[in-house]
Amino acid sequence: MIKQIHVCGYRSVRDLDLALRPINVLTGPNGCGKSNLYNSLVLMARAAQGQLARAIAEEGGTPSVFWAGGERVRYQRKKPPKRVVLGFEAEKFGYELQIGLPSLNEHALGTMFTLDPRVKEESIWYIGPPTSAGASDAKRLVAMLKRDEPSAWLRNAEGHMVTYPFRISKHESVLSQIIDPHLYPEISAIRQQVLSWRFYHHFRTDLESPVRQPQIGVYTPVLSHDGSDLAAALQTILEIGDGAALCQTVAEAFGGAALLIEAMDTLFSMKMKIPGLLRPLQSQEFSDGQVRFLCLCAALLSPRPPSLLAVNEPETSLHPDILDALAHLIVRAAKNTQLWITTHSQPLADRIEKHSGVPRVRLCMSDGETQVEGDRKGA
Repeated sequence: MIKQIHVCGYRSVRDLDLALRPINVLTGPNGCGKSNLYNSLVLMARAAQGQLARAIAEEGGTPSVFWAGGERVRYQRKKPPKRVVLGFEAEKFGYELQIGLPSLNEHALGTMFTLDPRVKEESIWYIGPPTSAGASDAKRLVAMLKRDEPSAWLRNAEGHMVTYPFRISKHESVLSQIIDPHLYPEISAIRQQVLSWRFYHHFRTDLESPVRQPQIGVYTPVLSHDGSDLAAALQTILEIGDGAALCQTVAEAFGGAALLIEAMDTLFSMKMKIPGLLRPLQSQEFSDGQVRFLCLCAALLSPRPPSLLAVNEPETSLHPDILDALAHLIVRAAKNTQLWITTHSQPLADRIEKHSGVPRVRLCMSDGETQVEGDRKGA
């Protein structure tokens, strides 16, 4: 489980440490930085996939992701170098990635890739027990990787710090480049943890959406990011996952409805039996809210839960009457995976807090930077 994240210099986030719990519900007004914190996690995940440069280009290039700065920074005589710092600490390991601009020498070369990020520094450390009995609160940190722009030093399987002998791309994280679990097991463990993170933001619910169409029916323990394999994912849960929880959740949300998955050769399709109707509804007849809720069921009840599951604004298109069913579903899912929920819905946040006993994280904007209200900051 992730114990804490650190984000510095990224969009509206100037410098923020946030302690995480099994369920993390982030609320706040528009523009307070909820999506920026969500996207900071996405950026770390894409760095582990070897897509750091592309992800930042999709955000407008490296200059676009820097914190713009408030009044007190504008008038500083000596400004610190512009960096985006992203990091986290889990139970046994910590990770930090620092991203900056290319050097002036690179500009002189006439390259057209001047908006690409440059990885300035990157670190991985092991978090060990205190070195003495009296230092109960002190962490023992052991460096496992230290990287600057041209070089990287790693601790190998024998415990020695060695120089990595191969060239490392300055545009990408070492997590996507050093893939040698037998030589560097700790780095591989961090990489696998970050690669397991899952993100769901938008499911198409229009009539032409792939979610509503008959789909290839194969074993699908993980719902795709766009929900295009929803029918197969739901059937997988019914067969090898918590099928009882899925049926109970659908019935609770839709007045006793029952989900049906039908197979036609290699294609699966969804139907729903509604009390009082003479025939089951086909997926093309589902409301947008019903489609989205089923996608959330498939994501949250995955038989292969990730180490972190992040859902951005799950309440979209949902009627207020089914928010309690969604809150129950989220709390149930937190038994198997750490959750990050970003929401504008105060009723949903209230229900999750009530059923889980975990207080929400309230964000606000102050002097141009995202801040946490209260005392939920990391130590």
